[in-house]
This record gives sequence, C-alpha cells and structure tokens, in this order.
Amino acid sequence: MEMRLKVSGAAAAAGSVTDFRFVTTAAALDAVPENAVLEGDIIVEGTLQSTGTGFRVTGTAKARRSFVCDRCLKACSENSAYAFTEDFRPSDGEPSGDGESVFEGEVLDIAPLIHDVVLSAQPMQNLCRPDCRGLCPRCGADLNEKDCGCDRRPIDPRLAGLEKLLRDSEEED
Repeated sequence: MEMRLKVSGAAAAAGSVTDFRFVTTAAALDAVPENAVLEGDIIVEGTLQSTGTGFRVTGTAKARRSFVCDRCLKACSENSAYAFTEDFRPSDGEPSGDGESVFEGEVLDIAPLIHDVVLSAQPMQNLCRPDCRGLCPRCGADLNEKDCGCDRRPIDPRLAGLEKLLRDSEEED
C-alpha cells in the first residue's frame, strides 16, 4: 500500500500545512503483529508541514486491536492510537545521518513510516488491564473474579523434598 503525499504544492512556503487522511488495513501495510489482530481499517490522519529545508509529517494511526490477555487468557479488544512525527528532506545523494529521512522527487511515501510505527508500538505483553491477576497456577481459577483459596506461596526448591514429605505424612493421618 502506498500512502503518497505530494510535496510540490506544500513546498511553496515554509510553514505551510497540508492535511491528509488515508484508510488502509494491516495486511495492506504488511504490519500484522504476531500476538494480536488489527481488525478492520487503520485510519491514518495528520499534517504535512513545510520546514523550509524539508517536511515534517505528524499524525496518528488508529486501529481496533484484539488480543488474548497473557495472564488470564481472556479475549480482549481495544481502540489503539499510534502517534508519529518524522522529518523528511529531499535527497542530495548523501546518506541521512541526522535523524531525518530522505525522499526523492515530488512525492513522499509515508507507508514505511506507518508500518514501522504500528509494529513498534505493539506492547511486549498483552494485558486486559494493568493490574490483571491472571490464573491460579494450582487450580486454574481466574483470580480477577475471585480468590480460589489455593496455597500459592512459592516453595524454595531446596526444600521441595521436605514439603513433599510433609504432604505425604498429612495424607497418611
């Protein structure tokens, strides 16, 4: 998917601003996260501003994100917004080393920028809420709904044998 902004008209005066809006999908951008699904359309809105020596692209990509909570395994869905700002300058044959991206010609394609923004903004861990308590490791109960009463104290591995002996002796009584 190409998201092209024509810069010839925007280059007329430093400080001039042009609005843009694109509608695409994660598949069209080749921006499909590994541990979530971006449902429906991704809406990209923003501005192209002439800086005199180049252009600044600022905006937001919005999408509906569905995932399974890594702690409690519930299916979740949320609206996500991914903000971006990138400076571009016309290519002069020199590699860009100052944090600016380069472009050639009269058209600036922001699809690679949106691809990178959407994928890099995905969280390392999918949680239904920040304080999700997850599942009980003993019985599998959802600890967000109620406390199951299981003993979930961690056992020092060096004392695991003694803990097993204690359990066995309690079962014999």
